[in-house]
Amino acid sequence: MSTYCSLPVHVVFATKFRQPIIDIAWRDELHAYLAGAVIGLGATDYGVGGTEDHVHILLGLRPTQNLSKIVQEVKKSSSVWAYRHCPPFAWQIGYGGFGIRYADIPTVQSYIQRQEEHHRKWSSRDELRSLLTEFGVPIDERYFE
Repeated sequence: MSTYCSLPVHVVFATKFRQPIIDIAWRDELHAYLAGAVIGLGATDYGVGGTEDHVHILLGLRPTQNLSKIVQEVKKSSSVWAYRHCPPFAWQIGYGGFGIRYADIPTVQSYIQRQEEHHRKWSSRDELRSLLTEFGVPIDERYFE
C-alpha cells in the first residue's frame, strides 16, 4: 500500500509586537513572496492574505514535512525580504497552526481573502483568540498582553 495523506493547515503569525507595519504598498508582494516560499519548501500553497499586522497562510503539507520547520523557514526568509521595505521588520515569535478538512479549503481561502473587511470589526488578537477557541487550543494570556 502507498502513503495517502491530506494535510491542509491554516497558519497565522503576526509582526513583532503586532505593529501595523505591513504597508498596503508592498503587502501583495509580501503575500506573493510568502506563497513562493511555501512552494519553494515543497508544500502546497492554497492562499496567503492578511493585514498590516499579521498574515494567514493556507498550505498543504506532504507526509514527510514538519509544520514548525516550514513556518520557521518561511518566517526567516520573508523577514529578510520585508526588512528591505520596512526596517527593522520582524515577525513575532510563534504561530498558530490549525488543521482543516480538505473540503473546507474554499471556505478558508475566502476567509483569508477577506481579511481587510474582517479586520474592520475584529482585532487580530480577537481573531486569534477565536481561532484558538474554535480549535480547542488553550489560551495563554501572557501572549495577549
